[in-house]
Amino acid sequence: MITCIAVDDEPLALRQIVSYIEQTPFLQLTAKFTNPKKVDQYLKTNTVDLLFLDINMPDLNGMELAKSLENPPKIIFTTAYSDYAIEGYKVNAIDYLLKPIQYEDFLLAAIKVEDFIKKERLLNTEIKKTGDYLFIKSGQKHIRINFNDIEYLESQKEYVCIHLINSAPVKTLIRLKNIEDVLPKENFMRIHRSFIVNLNHIVTVERNRIIYSDKRFIVVSDTYQKSFKSFISNHFYN
Repeated sequence: MITCIAVDDEPLALRQIVSYIEQTPFLQLTAKFTNPKKVDQYLKTNTVDLLFLDINMPDLNGMELAKSLENPPKIIFTTAYSDYAIEGYKVNAIDYLLKPIQYEDFLLAAIKVEDFIKKERLLNTEIKKTGDYLFIKSGQKHIRINFNDIEYLESQKEYVCIHLINSAPVKTLIRLKNIEDVLPKENFMRIHRSFIVNLNHIVTVERNRIIYSDKRFIVVSDTYQKSFKSFISNHFYN
């Protein structure tokens, strides 16, 4: 079963999405909202697999909301305008439904999410954590990676690239959130929706950027500034 929420400021459009969800046996609606500002708070205390999200809403549009979420679920955007299709894929939306939405199109998008989640859940069983290291699958190989050898992890759509201190990066087909769940919290911190850093390997911080030795840097996003600044204040001299 795929749990989902629906967000649309237009009551009629929201009722249609809710009706389509109820017609689809593998979807389960857990909440619905006409006010997008309530969604972030809901997701902080509830876990869902899928978010049906209207783009054109007052005060906070769907694209802005999606970009602000710390650990967003899968997203299917809904809108009456086709201009947002490319921008929607920039926030890793699974699909994009153009209003008026036909059930056939809705079902195809939902099946796409179902297939994606099934594959993801299968891959998640292949992360093996033992002590101070984990095993991950990369291509046809299972690779042991010591936590201390990880410099940072980078989300690249459906893949995660694990950047290592003294060897080439390792890429694995999985979500960043799922690897985050097995990393030791005292040593790793998410500082951007696409990046988790090993706190033990931070040497230089310049304003809101973590600087690495070979001119690479990672920007700490606004969402994670507070927790990162707290770490800095406790570990770096002013």
